[in-house]
This record gives sequence, structure tokens and C-alpha cells, in this order.
Amino acid sequence: MTMARLDAWISIAGARRTLARMFAAAGLDSPALDARILVGHALGLDHAALAGAAERVLDAAERERIAALAARRLGREPVARIVGVKEFWGLPLHLAPAVLVPRPETETLVTTALAHIDRDGARTRPLRIADIGTGSGALLLALLSELPNAFAVGTDRSVAALAVARDNARRLGLAERAAFVAGDFAAALGGEFDLVVANPPYVASGELAQLAPEVRDHDPRLALDGGPDGLRAYRALAADAPRLIGAHGHMVIELGIGQAAAVAKLFGERLPVVVTTVPDLAGTPRALHIGPAIRA
Repeated sequence: MTMARLDAWISIAGARRTLARMFAAAGLDSPALDARILVGHALGLDHAALAGAAERVLDAAERERIAALAARRLGREPVARIVGVKEFWGLPLHLAPAVLVPRPETETLVTTALAHIDRDGARTRPLRIADIGTGSGALLLALLSELPNAFAVGTDRSVAALAVARDNARRLGLAERAAFVAGDFAAALGGEFDLVVANPPYVASGELAQLAPEVRDHDPRLALDGGPDGLRAYRALAADAPRLIGAHGHMVIELGIGQAAAVAKLFGERLPVVVTTVPDLAGTPRALHIGPAIRA
């Protein structure tokens, strides 16, 4: 592991600057932000408290804690994994090795789903939601936070991931409206849902080695590997779509880069729907909405 050293008599502000320089030299994407988060985490201080105590000199134990966290980041461990929490849709989600770190671009699925919920009626109406491959519970919990009378069930092949999702639901006060079931994609689900969401594994097996170290070495392979062409999970979802959403429900799924046309074709072959692609904030096709042909 790369070593990170801090000089004696260094201040909190000095430690932040030192870490930011080391992270920038290592080619990390957001060196100053990473430095602020890790120093704050090591000292138990939020952003305002860090600024207020900027000139305080660190003691030896504090320097060691900060250096240890910096070494982990220099080893390309994601900041969210180091601190154990990632915010998604304004919700603090606890993490574990069994789940993906939620990405900001995945919030596109939430905005897309809510737009169709709003078009069909009030958010206060009872709704049945399924989140296939729930992981940390990010999508499911974001939707429940916006839909006060909805009930959601999340599935995952990983029992360890389901334990994380259950814990997040409990922490956020949403456990009474959520259930979690172990199973392969939607195999454990019965009946129709008003809304189905999924962020499936979509990286082609042969491309896993090319991923950034933060993803390749720290996200669970089960949540990444989409089979030889990256479409294995989409085929399963397309096969289950008719029974899951019937004639009136909606499905919103995340897309990998360059997969929109192939995935849309899979669903178009299964049932009479309108398939719409929605870009994320960077303009990349990110969400695929599958909805009733008469209303989509």
C-alpha cells in the first residue's frame, strides 16, 4: 500500500492541502474533495467544523488516522467505501463489500420513474414497486422516500446485499413499507407491479479487467458481470416484463454505454410497449423506460 506521511505540527488545513497534492499527483479525479472528506472523517468533523478548526495542529494519533485513510485512497479504494456511507437522492446509505457504491447517474432512474408516476396520478396513491437487484436498496428507498403510500419489494441474488438494504431501510425509517427477498432477478416475484426498477449487471465479462480500479477491485463482481455481451440480465428482465408490469405498469432500467438499441429491441420483441431512452446529466443514454403502448 502507498504510504502517506504528514509532518509533525501540521494543521488541519495543512493536512487537507497535503492530501490534495498527493491525490492530484496520483491522478485521482477529485483530490480536494477526497481530502476534505477523509480528513473530516478521521477527525469526526463536518465541513463547517473543519473550516472553523482549520489552523488547529493535529496530534500524533490524528495524523496517523489521516495518513492511514490517505493510504487507502492512494491504493484506489473509493472514498465512499473508506467512510462506509454514500449519499443517494439525498439519503445516506451505508455500504458493505457486497453492494455497489451508488452512482449519481443512477438517480436518472428515479427522476424518470417519478415523472411517469406523476403523469398517471397523485404520488399519494397506493403503489406496488419492485427493485430487481436492489443492492444497497438505493433505488427502492429513494422511491419510497417520495411515494408515501407505496410498498416496495427488493430482490437480490446476494443475501449479504439484502442485509445491507434491510439495514438501510431501517435506518431511514422505511422498513415498514419494504420487503427484501433473495432470488435470481425476478424469479421470486409474483403478480403485477405499478413500477419495476433495476440497475442490472451490464459490463461484458471480457471488459471487467478494463474498469477503473475503484470499480474493478472493490465493487462485487456479481453486480458488474453482464455475461459475454453484457446483456444477460436484460434478457432475463425482458422475459419477465410481461408478467411484472402487465398492460399498465412501467419498468425503468439502467443502461450501459452503447447498449440502448440492443436492450430496447429485447423488450420490443416481448410485449407491445413504447420504449424511451432518457439521458443522464452528462447526456449519456442512462435510463430505459418501458411503458404501455397506449400511454407511454
